[in-house]
Amino acid sequence: MTSANTHSFQAETTRLLDLMIHSLYSNKEIFLRELVSNASDALDKLRFAAVADATLSADDLHIRLTADATARTLTISDNGIGMTRDEMLNNLGTIARSGTKEFLESLGKADARSRPELIGQFGVGFYSSFLVASKVEVTSRRAGTAEAHVWSSSGDGKFTLEPGQRAAAGTTIVLHLKPVSEDDGIGDYTKPWELSSLVKKYSDFVNYPIRMREERPLITKPDEDEAPEAEKPPEDRVLNSMKAIWMRPKAEITDEEYNQFYKHIAHDWNDPAARIGFSVEGNFEARGLLFIPSQAPFDLFRADMKHRGVHLYIRRVFIQDDAEGLVPHYLRFLRGIVDAEDLPLNVSREVLQTNAQVRVIRRQIIKKVLDHLATLQKDDRKKFDELWEQFGAVLKEGLLQSPDRNEKILDLVVSPSTRSGDGVTSLGEYVERMKEGQDQIYYLTNVNLDLARRSPHLEAFAKRELEVLFFTNQVDALWLSQVGKFKDKKFVAIDGSDVVLPKEADGKTDAEKEGDKKDGDETPEVKELLVVLRARLQDTVKDVRVSSRLTDSPACLITDRGDMTPQMERLLKISGQEVPPVKRVLEINVTHPALQKLAKLTAENKENPRIERDARLLFGQALLAEGGQLEDPAGFARLVADLMVSG
Repeated sequence: MTSANTHSFQAETTRLLDLMIHSLYSNKEIFLRELVSNASDALDKLRFAAVADATLSADDLHIRLTADATARTLTISDNGIGMTRDEMLNNLGTIARSGTKEFLESLGKADARSRPELIGQFGVGFYSSFLVASKVEVTSRRAGTAEAHVWSSSGDGKFTLEPGQRAAAGTTIVLHLKPVSEDDGIGDYTKPWELSSLVKKYSDFVNYPIRMREERPLITKPDEDEAPEAEKPPEDRVLNSMKAIWMRPKAEITDEEYNQFYKHIAHDWNDPAARIGFSVEGNFEARGLLFIPSQAPFDLFRADMKHRGVHLYIRRVFIQDDAEGLVPHYLRFLRGIVDAEDLPLNVSREVLQTNAQVRVIRRQIIKKVLDHLATLQKDDRKKFDELWEQFGAVLKEGLLQSPDRNEKILDLVVSPSTRSGDGVTSLGEYVERMKEGQDQIYYLTNVNLDLARRSPHLEAFAKRELEVLFFTNQVDALWLSQVGKFKDKKFVAIDGSDVVLPKEADGKTDAEKEGDKKDGDETPEVKELLVVLRARLQDTVKDVRVSSRLTDSPACLITDRGDMTPQMERLLKISGQEVPPVKRVLEINVTHPALQKLAKLTAENKENPRIERDARLLFGQALLAEGGQLEDPAGFARLVADLMVSG
């Protein structure tokens, strides 16, 4: 019979634990860093809460390690904010993060050796306990309450949660350690020297003392009259230096120390891709140490995500772990700290949004980050391109936001193009390669790069050796329509009606040639075909026109001037807005054999039922060629089957 105090893990948590425990990850010692970081967060939260609530005590905040070699347990305790029963149920039994399903799908598909990087990217440090422990017990008491509760699990899909005892607020975690195994990468975490070494390696900069009780070494061997060696008096030893890394001279800090500090504040298991330091001096003082992660978190684009972004300190006192007023939304991938000297300790979110000092710090952060990325783009293109792949879509949101909209972001934008091969090209590089007489930046948006590369809209550009950029992020449709230009060159979608190709040897642009055709060069058969197709497709398309951009394909769809693009329509629908259907223009290639055959059928008998079928097929294949979705796939399939039978 199952006890009322026994609970099942959330299904996603069970899957995560199973994948983590069975991953081939040798560096299992990082569990201590993760648990110490969580304890440090709890101390930060109590310290901040005590600023506003005088009934809470924030004296002698510390973390304690206690090892028991006989019982093979390691205890990590803190006197921080603690948890209520409901908080323990939610925090230790579920993964309350958006994107969990997508994350686990990626984790399940990944090679076992790459799983730890994915786990670290998702940031679930507490569960790293099960890398080294066969059983974990957590006792916690929320500050300001009298009740304590005990959570216990062997990582087997179930946990218990029942009333417990704790003398004061805080949290105690007892790890029942697995056997020492060199093959499994499990050390002896009951040995004081090993624990001391791990703290020094991973958590030296933690802002609170990490204490461990040790036996005091004897200077001389005791005589028979002295206390036996087993009774040597114990003493507390502080294992970490507690030096704020951002206050130390850079020359004294190693890359490894910076990386460990990043992992501490970001709860990431991977090294950062870049770090950026800055200081503000003058009427007020502030320092900052920022990091760009090497990988984007899975929920970077989730509106409901809780960032563990840039931490705000005031005179080394922790205030917030996601100071939104300091960092614009398009830099939400940043991790790090800002330490201000002159802000009040009880600063509110409202103050952060209006304070003049905060605005100066914000501008400094924006400048430093964009300048650093610009330098990377110039000096280390491979690294820059890797970062852009992770965070480019987020950075481009900055082209839409005010008052932080910054044209420097345009200089950073890179994308694939018809000339970039498997790589990407910047807007500046594109402009440098523009052909003589070209005054437009040609681009094509599509959610699928492979489809974009095979688009029929490219045919005239390939023939004229004109480069076209490909944009595949959802945000591209927005910023391209709003920004409009780069270095006085207008952005023009090649599937729109505003395309003007450079003049050829005859002195006329393709658009002018198309205009000439409309003025009278179209044959009677073509004119009749246009009339018939407009009539047959009037419920589907806005117009049917002769194309000057197609050379091989029979037809394509374009967006008429002033109309909403399919990408914009899709983006608005995703955001929950109701969007009226927008009809597009069907352009036909009258030199294509299929259109010539259709024109002949029309001339012979414009009531021929095959014309209706072929018109629907023409529209359907144009839609499919650009990656669109048919409203009636089954109906289209019947038309194709009829074509196969009757020809």
